[in-house]
Amino acid sequence: MPSLADIIEDYINSLIAEGEGVAEIQRALLAEMFRCAPSQISYVITSRFSPEKGFIIESRRGGGGYIRLRRVNLEDDDIRQLIRDIGEYVSQQEAYGYLDRLRDEGFMDDRTYHVMRAALSRNVLLMALPSRDMIRANVLKAMLNAYFSVEPEDEKGE
Repeated sequence: MPSLADIIEDYINSLIAEGEGVAEIQRALLAEMFRCAPSQISYVITSRFSPEKGFIIESRRGGGGYIRLRRVNLEDDDIRQLIRDIGEYVSQQEAYGYLDRLRDEGFMDDRTYHVMRAALSRNVLLMALPSRDMIRANVLKAMLNAYFSVEPEDEKGE
């Protein structure tokens, strides 16, 4: 059985699909609809619709306020910028978000996705913070640079 967060995420995704990549929501109305605290809506938005997962979040506070979620799809040229955007430190959740986005948008196959996730796990990078997040960022950038710099075998020499 899906969790409430999963149900809310699915609903917001359907709004984004309906709006052709953009959805405007009111946190209080969604909270009322799902019979939960507004903080639950905020949690879903911040954890499941983050920039590394391909979303831009805008908000306006107040009585007529809203949260606008905009899906930004990657183009081939954007991969280099995504790698540059990773920064010096990356948490496991952020790293997984980047990989989810690359797989979901068709830039990475499932096997590569799972290999990279395994390499970036806190269970593998057995060291204290912040060193672990710094090493994870360097490993992620190195793997993505290697993955997107190498020509596939069937395209070499053509």
